Amino acid sequence: MSYHDVDFDYDDDEGGLIDPVWLLMICFALGIWLVINRYQSLLNRAIFFRIAPPPQIKETWTAQKLPEPSLEAHLNTDGLLPSMPLEGRKYITAYDPATAYHLDTILADSQQDITKKIADAYQAQPEWAKTSFHDRRRVMRSLKKWLVENQETCAKVACRDTGKTMLDAALGEIITTCSKLDWLINHGERVLSPEKRYNNLIMFYKKSYVYYEPLGVVSAIVSWNYPLHNAWSPIMAALFAGNSVVIKCSEHVVWSTSWFVHAIRECLRACGHSEDLVQLVCCYPEDAEALTKSPFIRHITFIGSERVGRIVAQAATEYLTPVTLELGGKDPAIILPSTDLQKYISLLMRGVYQNAGQNCIGIERILVHESQYDELFELFTERADKLRPGHSLKSPGDGVAPVADVGAMISGDRFPGLQHAIHDAVAQGAILTVGGEPWTHPYLERGSYFKPTLLGDVNPNSEIAQSELFAPIGLIIKYDTVEQAVEIANSTRYGLGASVFGPVRDECLKVAKRLHCGMVAVNDFGVFYLSQDLPFGGTKASGYGRFGGPEGLRALTNTKAIVVDRWGWAIQTSIPAVLDYPVRSVTQSWDFISGLVGFLYADGWRTRIDALVKLIRASGR
Repeated sequence: MSYHDVDFDYDDDEGGLIDPVWLLMICFALGIWLVINRYQSLLNRAIFFRIAPPPQIKETWTAQKLPEPSLEAHLNTDGLLPSMPLEGRKYITAYDPATAYHLDTILADSQQDITKKIADAYQAQPEWAKTSFHDRRRVMRSLKKWLVENQETCAKVACRDTGKTMLDAALGEIITTCSKLDWLINHGERVLSPEKRYNNLIMFYKKSYVYYEPLGVVSAIVSWNYPLHNAWSPIMAALFAGNSVVIKCSEHVVWSTSWFVHAIRECLRACGHSEDLVQLVCCYPEDAEALTKSPFIRHITFIGSERVGRIVAQAATEYLTPVTLELGGKDPAIILPSTDLQKYISLLMRGVYQNAGQNCIGIERILVHESQYDELFELFTERADKLRPGHSLKSPGDGVAPVADVGAMISGDRFPGLQHAIHDAVAQGAILTVGGEPWTHPYLERGSYFKPTLLGDVNPNSEIAQSELFAPIGLIIKYDTVEQAVEIANSTRYGLGASVFGPVRDECLKVAKRLHCGMVAVNDFGVFYLSQDLPFGGTKASGYGRFGGPEGLRALTNTKAIVVDRWGWAIQTSIPAVLDYPVRSVTQSWDFISGLVGFLYADGWRTRIDALVKLIRASGR
């Protein structure tokens, strides 16, 4: 039969109907997908909220300059207290350490106030614990959007309360906090989702899981050097883990922390959740026991000095409250022989002088081989001598915008101690080329400024090389061998962070592994904190426990193991007759158990088979 002999039925509509039907089905499915995708996008979209910026950061703002700035300046300076101060209550004077401007006088929390705030957080937490990770991500996403869009305002608030520069605020406050939020949004659920665990042979018929459940109310007592990040970081982690949180900020940054915490509470409200989930405590140290000894606080994160950390840890034993301590540091930077110093001088400068040296992982000791000591000392001297102290916020009468490399310190209380340590170091042979004394602002004639300082040929056993300075003071120490460099690096009582610089990565890694600390950056400074997937913390007198990363997030949960039957319909745990109470024969039961142990764990199959025979005989007697 030829092709021309085939009789085609051109009137058959069956094939013609199939294409339009499929096309309609595809369009219908695509429409459903678009609707669902749009719905999911709306659910995941950040919620907009707004809070007014404080007037104290505006260029037109003026205020009283305190003749003797201090937290209790209201006791000896007229006009700082409210018109009708509360009888028997304490107040905190907030001021700008860069200008001595009075910011506000804030009522300190009493022990009764603190107890009430803990109770409010306790009441709000159960409902929050029921939220999904989707709900918690939306809060984090809303906070991140707000922070990015208001980063200049946030940086100015931090600058006004601490005296730091805008650049230091951007690096230490904004970027790190955005990194933390981003990590929680992208990885928080994975870290806190139930984990399946492996079973051994004797448990082959079981399934084992680990669940990470909210603790309830957790607390964070944080330092003043980064008021935005130090408050937001523990709050964000606590909320994502399903907890409520009580933050106790340093008295030095009550003003800025109040505004930063207000932003989080406003975000919670905008997202439909209780503002009481986050509580801020502002008090003097002697009243903080209402927090550290509360039976309702299930975990405490402390960031601060070793002295206060010990007090917090001791108080927490009242109710066996778990504590994470991030205390002082004396971080070394080891520069291995033949390192290109020009390549890394900028990183070293940033590590020493960022935030006026008030950085828990700042570089406090630079260890350089004697063959490169002169070159490094010259480079550092040249650069440090050009650093400009000052403040970043423009005020009426400034004329031009202020330009500053190094901001003010939080207060001048430690200046005499710093000068004493510098004088002692020089007496022991150290070379002082830059700084070494407080600095007076030429226009303001106020402010807690300490000149960027450099000391060379420092004795590694001197007080200044063994004690945390937390100031813009660089110490350069010579070493003869890499072995000696490691010994010097490990010689202090601290063990927080460190850096190792060198031309060969593997050699740097060998040195890094020998350092007694919690974190090391190779050919870099402090980047282990910018990666929020890494745990943060130290050893020795630098504290214990970790925040940041999976370890830190899980530390804010109750780790619960749950074991279930794999095939419950077919096999479950049963007690063999030989082991059942009351035990009929001690000898028989012992032979059964010892045979079982031998069969499961003996080294070698012949021994295992002998044990199996023993097991069978014991069970059949």
